[in-house]
Amino acid sequence: MALKLNPEAKAIYRSIREEIKKRLVLSGSSPILDDFEPVSSLDEILKRQAYLRENLPRVGSELRGHLKRIKPIKFRRDYLHDRILIVDEEEIESARELGLCEVSANPEDSEGYPIVLSTLGYGIDVELVPSQIAPELYIMPLWENRETLEALAEIGELTGRKSVAPRILEALRKLGEVMERRKLLDSLEELIAERELELNEQIEEKLEKFSLTLSGKELLEFLSQLKAGNYETIFRHFGEVEGEILDLINEAEKELSESLGITVELFSREELYPVTVPPERVEMLREELERELKVELYLRSREVLEEIRPLLPRLREELERVHELDFLLAVKEFTAGFTFPEPWEGGLAFINGRHLFIENPQPVSYVVGKRPEGFSVPGSENVRDEGIVILTGANSGGKTSLLELITQIEVLFHMGLPVPAERAWVEPLDELFFFRRKRSAYGAGAFETALRSFVRALKSEGKKLILIDEFEAITEPGAAVKIIGELLKIAHEKGFHVVIVSHLGEDLRKELPFARVDGIEARGLDERLNLIVDRQPVFGKLGRSTPELIVESLARKKRGKEREIFERVLRAFRQE
Repeated sequence: MALKLNPEAKAIYRSIREEIKKRLVLSGSSPILDDFEPVSSLDEILKRQAYLRENLPRVGSELRGHLKRIKPIKFRRDYLHDRILIVDEEEIESARELGLCEVSANPEDSEGYPIVLSTLGYGIDVELVPSQIAPELYIMPLWENRETLEALAEIGELTGRKSVAPRILEALRKLGEVMERRKLLDSLEELIAERELELNEQIEEKLEKFSLTLSGKELLEFLSQLKAGNYETIFRHFGEVEGEILDLINEAEKELSESLGITVELFSREELYPVTVPPERVEMLREELERELKVELYLRSREVLEEIRPLLPRLREELERVHELDFLLAVKEFTAGFTFPEPWEGGLAFINGRHLFIENPQPVSYVVGKRPEGFSVPGSENVRDEGIVILTGANSGGKTSLLELITQIEVLFHMGLPVPAERAWVEPLDELFFFRRKRSAYGAGAFETALRSFVRALKSEGKKLILIDEFEAITEPGAAVKIIGELLKIAHEKGFHVVIVSHLGEDLRKELPFARVDGIEARGLDERLNLIVDRQPVFGKLGRSTPELIVESLARKKRGKEREIFERVLRAFRQE
């Protein structure tokens, strides 16, 4: 059962969630984090604690780099516009329900499709299952996410859990050749243009060498043969060059054929220089290549899928496990230096608690309700089983921060997480209420709203902790004593635990003999005339507020007439 939180307590819970989410690598949210919302069941809290105690030590910061390489593997249907399935009339509806490709009962409809699948005996026999009709549906996402598979393999080694990713990667290597050819297809025009340019440069070199051989003595011989009408020699010279050019063309086409995996005849033999490739031939080659590659990709994908299909359920488990590791790493980093609290019957206690959202906070120890045996904090010897506590003392002394810290520890405990304290004891609650003082809210409306909220917190039964920050700030001090007094009497009668921050400690102590009054006091002024405040509450002692020290600070800072006035006020304090 979920722990009931009022809006201010929920805000602290959301802040804790955000701190964990900020540390997630895979995404801004985690389905596992949703499973750790605060609950009131002690059994569930202990179950979560046991899970984290076992698993947090197994994750380390070295996982972060590998987790960053993980991407979702989504099995999409982006590859299925190139095939048709031919089935019997009675199968056509069930085949169409698969939604994988075109379906027909007429074999003649298959014309123009590079991949024709049939249950009639035409083409390739298949079952009416996605893995047979469209194996690329599974294989291509795996191929495109090979880095994810490599990261899974490395994570498996780090965590000591055997991964199926290496076996899948090994099987995917069979696609290497066809995928390289697909890459070439994407840049076919550039590839052919580049080869065309190289070929023409080679032919130019041949022609230049041919012209140079007709100089000097050989030129005289050539001219004499021309005068004698012996054209055979001339044609022989040109024929040799023509043959060499044809050899270059054949060699270029052979290299392209080997790269593309298909017999290529692109270059014209009618005009040997400059060599050109007509655009229509490039387009025809593209269509032929696409057709062959689609068929080959289908066949290779089907072969690979047959090999790895039994591994896919385990791969899905590994991907879910990665999200779990991501969650555990985020929790471990967030709760570094924290400790698991001990379940406790009788309230809340912690030693050296540290506020989550204050930089370099002063550690504070506190107890509400029964003092645990291990709570050996100086000054706490006289603490009994006081469930109602009035927290008094210096302005800006940390009273509100202490209420926030108590809420943080309670929320983390009920989430099943460690808490920011050296040691802690926490009683499972049914409800947690934190009434934060709203500085901008004054007047009858604010008073009525606050009063109704407090009454709602008191009306039901169960184990409750109620934290109230300066209720008197929204009403008159005299009325506040009467109202707070009665509300706290009701809370005491029902066995609730309450911590209320108030400057009316002296008056409330007279009204509520069962309540403990603790105080946070300023010890004086430092060399810069700033207040020195010990934020550790003194148990059972009324904390004086700070007007006298503030007046002293102003008296020492000011000059002239202002100083005289402040010194006179200060003397009034000290005479008292």
